[in-house]
Amino acid sequence: MKPAFNDASARQRAGEPWPLRRRNGNRHDRPRRPDVTEVERQITGLANRSTQELRVAWRQLHRTGPPLGLSRDLLIRALANQLQEQSYGGVSRVLRRRLQSLAAASDKATMTVDPGLVLKTGTTLVRQWRGHTHTVLVHKYGFEHEGQRYRSLSLIAERITGAHWSGPRFFGLTKRVRALAGAKAGR
Repeated sequence: MKPAFNDASARQRAGEPWPLRRRNGNRHDRPRRPDVTEVERQITGLANRSTQELRVAWRQLHRTGPPLGLSRDLLIRALANQLQEQSYGGVSRVLRRRLQSLAAASDKATMTVDPGLVLKTGTTLVRQWRGHTHTVLVHKYGFEHEGQRYRSLSLIAERITGAHWSGPRFFGLTKRVRALAGAKAGR
């Protein structure tokens, strides 16, 4: 008699792998996520732990003590984040790479957008480029240039110049960090 290949217990006893198919017979279905209430219960339980117990939990997770000066609140939030990452998955490699590149660009700090700058609906941006004056009207959810709507100033700047530009930079909405530092020092 042949062994029952469709019987999972027979394969397990024989040391063979579990079947590739999952729910609904589709092998591409993702495994079920843990019960949400269980994760919520663990996160809620963090608030009931003492600070010392939270530090021990941090050491178990990171194999080092928590950073000096980390408040109890931040310790709870960081541990809750770790529980969620373990249960639901963390940040994708693509997003992690993008965040690292943004952090590196921020470390260079050669240019910044003025954080106090908010473009109000109805504002008109004007830029002269190669003898032609370009006017952009700010809308609630985008911009209008020559009768066409755009999601970003960068798309408009690229259309005008034919090359990739930072839209805020092209329209003069950024300031050099050195200039900002000089202005602050002069106060």
